Amino acid sequence: MLYWSVVFFIIAIIAAVFGFTGIAGAAASIAKILFFIFLILFVLTLIFGRRRPVP
Repeated sequence: MLYWSVVFFIIAIIAAVFGFTGIAGAAASIAKILFFIFLILFVLTLIFGRRRPVP
């Protein structure tokens, strides 16, 4: 998911350079949403992934 966030961020930068502001804004917002979803899932994995089964 972090990969897709970076891909959309690069698309937003390229679109902004060429003047496509609508596409750049949409790609940047998608990248931001995907990044925050990745961040939340990463924190949840850190919290719940370290559990050890009780014998």
